[in-house]
Amino acid sequence: MGKILTYDNDHLRMPNKIIEMGLLPETVFKILYQAPFSGPMYIEFGEEKSRIALREEEGDYIIVEELN
Repeated sequence: MGKILTYDNDHLRMPNKIIEMGLLPETVFKILYQAPFSGPMYIEFGEEKSRIALREEEGDYIIVEELN
């Protein structure tokens, strides 16, 4: 599990999808699956247990804290 802390300093180039889907600072998420060869990461987050896939280049904009 992890928690989104903030966005990279270059967040102005960040895809709007990240914010529109609700991946905001303080959001807690769980990684469900990591596709091989730098493929997308499937995560679950929020009270509604929303699920989305993030490409590696999208995830690079998000700074997270690992939770136990």
